[in-house]
Amino acid sequence: MNPRITLATAGRILHQLRNDRRTIALLLLVPCVLIGLLAWVFADAPGGVFNLIGASLLGVFPFVIMFIVTSVSTLRERTSGTLERLLTTPLGKADLMLGYAVAFGLVAIVQSLVATGFAVWVCGLDIAGPVWMLTVVALFDAVLGTALGLLASGFARTEFQAVQFMPAFVLPQFLLCGLLVPRAHMPSVLSTISDWLPLSYAVDAMKNVTGSATPTIGKELLVMGAWIVISLALGSLTLRRRTP
Repeated sequence: MNPRITLATAGRILHQLRNDRRTIALLLLVPCVLIGLLAWVFADAPGGVFNLIGASLLGVFPFVIMFIVTSVSTLRERTSGTLERLLTTPLGKADLMLGYAVAFGLVAIVQSLVATGFAVWVCGLDIAGPVWMLTVVALFDAVLGTALGLLASGFARTEFQAVQFMPAFVLPQFLLCGLLVPRAHMPSVLSTISDWLPLSYAVDAMKNVTGSATPTIGKELLVMGAWIVISLALGSLTLRRRTP
């Protein structure tokens, strides 16, 4: 792995994103639209429903969007032959993976700031903990979606297949993360499975920030960070030069 090549790869990807306004809109505006729609739906609901689930979904939405964009972008480079040409240069698979992680990580920072600011100051999301912690968790969620998207792209042959992987990678985590039913109330088998899924810790971290003035989220961030590293490592091993 060469840091100079990794940063050059990240710069190339950011340059491509800058010229793709639709993708920028998808990354930055769609989470805000979804959060705003959620706040509007529960505007007249008793009991502060939006405050109960808004923060958790603030982590889920960027995760899903980054997963889709990253997996499709990586696969497009492979199917177009760009990846094969790049890998004939000193660029290694680890450099490519880390370059994507750095590029989309920078985008995730902007996305997290925009989405969190919109949820708190426009939609009125009430949280007990500090706003910066909510932003950090949202950032980890977005980078986690990026890492899993890079991993999923290695198993797809077409962009349509990359999108199809979303139900396999994302929906089970959404159902078992504790957002719909508390994990403690699930059957023991499902509860055990949810303990191994990264989105469960993302939702736990969001709930801690929402419900406590002095939240502790170190364990949750550590688990999500481990998943990010493992996904990037596996993604570099499963990455193919071209689609057969």
